[in-house]
Amino acid sequence: MRLPLNLSDFDYFLPSELIAQTAVTPRSTSRLMVLKGDDLEHRRFYQLPEYLQQGDVIAINQSRVMKNKLIGRKSTGAAAEMILMQPVDENTVRCRIKCSRVRVGNVFEFDDLLAEVVEQQNDIFIVQFNRPVKEIVDHYLYPNPPYIHRAVGEEYQTVYARTPGSLAAPTAGLHFTPHLIRRIKAMGVQFATVTLHVGFGTFLPVRDTSITGHRMEAEYFEITPETAQAIQNANRLFVVGTTTLKALETSAQETGQIQPGKGWSELFIYPGYRFRMPVKGLVTNFHLPKSTLMLLVSAFYGRERVLAAYAEAVKQRYRFFSLGDATLMLK
Repeated sequence: MRLPLNLSDFDYFLPSELIAQTAVTPRSTSRLMVLKGDDLEHRRFYQLPEYLQQGDVIAINQSRVMKNKLIGRKSTGAAAEMILMQPVDENTVRCRIKCSRVRVGNVFEFDDLLAEVVEQQNDIFIVQFNRPVKEIVDHYLYPNPPYIHRAVGEEYQTVYARTPGSLAAPTAGLHFTPHLIRRIKAMGVQFATVTLHVGFGTFLPVRDTSITGHRMEAEYFEITPETAQAIQNANRLFVVGTTTLKALETSAQETGQIQPGKGWSELFIYPGYRFRMPVKGLVTNFHLPKSTLMLLVSAFYGRERVLAAYAEAVKQRYRFFSLGDATLMLK
């Protein structure tokens, strides 16, 4: 049987008006599509505890979104948006630039800041500022996904975000509220935290028609001994978000044991991948067509089931992507 390894196999129709531009309030009132094999249920996120029991462990990603966006203009007057990534030295940083015809030698102005493009590496630019990078943090704004057409703020952070480092939110966790977390803990369910700093690979398109040629950007992750022990002792394991699942799978041994530690993950999960972690349920949002995250959930739950669920979500007018509704995929 042929595995679906062509990018077109992971496409679906999505009306643009279903792309969520704001989060619901309170967050836990977002809709939750629960998938059980070929069956599905339409619920609300605050009903998640109905699928949990004492002794379960919920793994979450505590990474916090950094303010790292600059809004300004190219010296020619063209509007520009710059997302800063890793520093190269005191005044120089890797970044992505949203502006027409960016070339080496271009100069950008952000109020009293000047930045010159000194090198280009495919979609990444190396820019040199007229001031040390650490001195310009007051100019930063939160980055927002390209499909959200407004500035985002604290609504783009999970309530349990702790460690700054992500360029995009681990959005499956946006549905949790402090009250819901207290309810779940009162049931005897434990939360175990991992850290995976979401990089631009989340937004990069798969360029090859055959997905096996795609290469993921490296993302930094950490798993503590306490988290590894909690997961090993779990009655059942629930995972919140594809980033959390990626961190666990990167650290998992063939036996399913989690190895605590830190490092960089370039793991690319697509159909045919053999999961090592015994995950009972995956909480995740609805993902972009033909994206690496669509490939990951298809690997976890089956392409046909995922596409059928997405078609039903469109029919039922679910809200899609980062600020939208959620799914619970139960094994």
